[in-house]
This record gives sequence, structure tokens and C-alpha cells, in this order.
Amino acid sequence: MKRSGYLFGLIASFENLLKAARKAQRGKRRKDSTAGFNLNLENELLQLQAELQSRAYRIGAYKCFYVFDPRRRLISALPYRDRVVQHALCNVIEPIFDGSIIFDSYACRKGNGLVNFGCQRNCISRV
Repeated sequence: MKRSGYLFGLIASFENLLKAARKAQRGKRRKDSTAGFNLNLENELLQLQAELQSRAYRIGAYKCFYVFDPRRRLISALPYRDRVVQHALCNVIEPIFDGSIIFDSYACRKGNGLVNFGCQRNCISRV
């Protein structure tokens, strides 16, 4: 695998953090934490960027709760600002790792999910 260097600047760039904030708010736009973050979006992103660049960023405490669909499961959720950082990291490293994963891997890959797995399995079984 080819080495990719100097990624930290890309991860902590304002443009990447803004894109990550947009991705992180999908499906969560009406939540209080999301609304509070987006109310002061520019300042929040600048603060995150400064914390990342100065290596002072720390992950917040997880919020744990249970869901009961279809069975009882414990969910541990990061605070919203930490999800923004998580998306910022994935925005940069996903294209790098995606190129090195074998074609027949279907887990958590864009354009290569369960539907493609089903199609591929049916094509192989017909042969």
C-alpha cells in the first residue's frame, strides 16, 4: 500500500470540517445538540480547527441509552462535535483505504453495499 503523508492538515482544514458538519447533521437536524452547534457554526468549526491544530482536542463523554427495536440494545453515542471530527477524518482517509480494499468486500463501502452483494452472488450462482 502506498504511503499517504501530511493528511492532518487536510483533516483539520475549515472546508473539510464544514463538509463534515453537513454530513453529520443528516437525520439529526432537529436535535438540540445539532441545532446548538449549527446556530454558531462558523465559530464552532474554527474552535474545532484550533483544537485539532494545537493537538488540544479531546473526545467528549459518550451518551449511553437503550433502544428496543427489535430487541434491547445499548447504544453509545458521541457528542455532536465529535461526530463532526469523525466525519472529517473519514472524508480524508476513506478514498485512500477504499482503493486498497479488494473488490469483493461489501462492508461499509459506498457503491458496494448489500444490493451489489446480492447481484454479485446471483451472477456467480448462475455460472
